[in-house]
Amino acid sequence: MADREVEFTWDDIRLVKAIADACGLIGAAEILGINHSTVFRRLGQIEAAMKTTLFERHRNGYAATPAGEEMAALGARMENDVAAFALKLAGSQPAPHGELRVTTNDSLLVHLLTPLFAKFQTLYPDIRLDVVLGNQVLNLSKRDADIAIRATDNPPDTLVGRQIARVAWALYGRASDYPAAPEGVPTDLFDRRWVALADNLGHLQAAKHVRLHVAPENIVYKLNTVLGLADAIEQGIGIGHLPCFIGDKRAGLVQLSAPVDSFSAGLWLLTHPDLRHAPRVRVFMEFMGQELSRGRTIIEGQLR
Repeated sequence: MADREVEFTWDDIRLVKAIADACGLIGAAEILGINHSTVFRRLGQIEAAMKTTLFERHRNGYAATPAGEEMAALGARMENDVAAFALKLAGSQPAPHGELRVTTNDSLLVHLLTPLFAKFQTLYPDIRLDVVLGNQVLNLSKRDADIAIRATDNPPDTLVGRQIARVAWALYGRASDYPAAPEGVPTDLFDRRWVALADNLGHLQAAKHVRLHVAPENIVYKLNTVLGLADAIEQGIGIGHLPCFIGDKRAGLVQLSAPVDSFSAGLWLLTHPDLRHAPRVRVFMEFMGQELSRGRTIIEGQLR
């Protein structure tokens, strides 16, 4: 008697695609809105039913096997087909339009968000983006902004949204100054010259750590913005902490420490409850959620 054909559902394909996109179970659970243990159990059931290993388990995450890559690619094609069908059904419904005010900070904008904003406006040319920079969440209740993209562990209770990832931080130095790193990192790092954040960003865990452990005379350069830290370190002014989505993209920098868990903060996509169903807000939240989830590997310091 011939073997019974393997049967799997759209939910199975979505789960495999989510694991592949997030390179792990925790990220996949957040994408799907289910429990981490549920993702683990369902993946085991799918692999058992298919009698095929879909992912290789590594210390730094899950890597898709050829079968897993093929199934994830099938999921991507199906998602595109569903999206195209939804647009067709929309028919004569007007496309989302109008002005959308987004608040974020300068380092997220320059190093992470601008390419995504450009892609969004290609898809939705009738939505005009007004980007407001600052290190505090503006009052969305008073329409200072429609959407906030922030790194925080304490999002305001008055807003709704989702945590996309954890923004990882690590210690970096100029690559030419530390050619043996990361295996041969010097043990006297606290005695080196340091670049640090100024007092206005003193609430960040990385800034608190430097204040506690580095002698004031060794802090030779301070900035009131994260944006200039990487340039200063790359110029050899000193060593310092950076978000990994900045530091890991620069060939002129090298990690002098693994990402420090206590320095990380949640990356949140937030809006006011009264605005979440507005077409322009809804499509922006959905788009940015998907795109930022795809970038979790570098945001969470798993690139290396």
